[in-house]
Amino acid sequence: MAEICCEAAAAELADRKGECVVADAGSRAARRRRMEIRRLRIVAEEQAAKRRRLEEGDDEDAVMRAPAPRFGVTSVCGRRRDMEDAVTTRPDFIHGHHFFGVFDGHGCSHVATSCGVRMHEIVAEEATAAAGSSVSDEAARWRDVMEKSYARMDAEAVGSRDTATGAAPTCRCEMQLPKCDHVGSTAVVAVVGPRHLVVANCGDSRAVLCSGGAAIPLSADHKPDRPDELERIHAAGGRVIFWDGARVFGMLAMSRAIGDSYLKPFVISDPEVRVVERNDGEDEFLILASDGLWDVVSNEVACKVVRACLRNSSKATTRGGDRSSPTSNLSPRQSSGDDEEAAGHSDDGAASDSDGEGSGEDRACADAAILLTKLALARQTADNVSVVVVNLRRRPRS
Repeated sequence: MAEICCEAAAAELADRKGECVVADAGSRAARRRRMEIRRLRIVAEEQAAKRRRLEEGDDEDAVMRAPAPRFGVTSVCGRRRDMEDAVTTRPDFIHGHHFFGVFDGHGCSHVATSCGVRMHEIVAEEATAAAGSSVSDEAARWRDVMEKSYARMDAEAVGSRDTATGAAPTCRCEMQLPKCDHVGSTAVVAVVGPRHLVVANCGDSRAVLCSGGAAIPLSADHKPDRPDELERIHAAGGRVIFWDGARVFGMLAMSRAIGDSYLKPFVISDPEVRVVERNDGEDEFLILASDGLWDVVSNEVACKVVRACLRNSSKATTRGGDRSSPTSNLSPRQSSGDDEEAAGHSDDGAASDSDGEGSGEDRACADAAILLTKLALARQTADNVSVVVVNLRRRPRS
């Protein structure tokens, strides 16, 4: 009887072991299936992410290969005896980025001329060097690039007049020395990139963006009586005297500039840099101009004038008729000599009649720039007037 009970117990134990073996095998198989499913899911997610990165890279490359923005330039002496402004336009000065600058000289023209010749080269060098840095924030990287570029440009302007051009330029400066302390220039620079607009300003020239029909200033004038600038000058031991307007020590009507070593450290060359993301659906155009325009024309009026010119040009093109210029009877007096060469624009102050597919020069933008210039002259501006109009509507690739 005992033997029968032992056999029954042994059989039951064997059955339980068999069930456990089967259960363990089933759980291991299920675990393997789950792990395989998880592995396949991870592989699928990695492949999808890779495809997205490739697609985004293709989009970025397409944007970088997009044609340069259309622009127009004019620069006139106005009622001044001498032309002291310089303008620079350099499409694709680095891959996918386009440089525009307006430099308003004072005391003489050679610092503004040097800025027109050298600033885009310095910015390109600093941007190339910053491309390999560990800074991932594009806005912070561009601020650093612009600050270093302005510091280098100021050092060249203060150090020697012939550093930038290789020979002292011909000018009417009363101090024909390698170093000229009483000469300087404002500098407003815009870099139009595929994703961002970078604007750096030092002085009282100005950049204004028209976006969604609104005039948006991208720079603030550096006037000595601006509260923060006034406080900075006083903290450095300087004074602001009101002599035909607020002036540093009664002499210079701006608190920041390239050059002017005789007023340092009260007049500094540090730019204020603003980086804004481009909005293709809203951004229309960008205006860069010297204070000869902004002294007599408001941001809003300037944007209305440019918008009307671009709209009329677009309508004429759509109709397929002769696109007559609203400024065809205007011939503002242009800068001459080295200023024209530094500016890099045509003798008549406008771009060619063609749309300038290669260079980006555009008749409608040039008409708008000329019209703004004539408006400033009609309103009795006493200064040189230089204007750059950049159309921010992207052009389809041909």
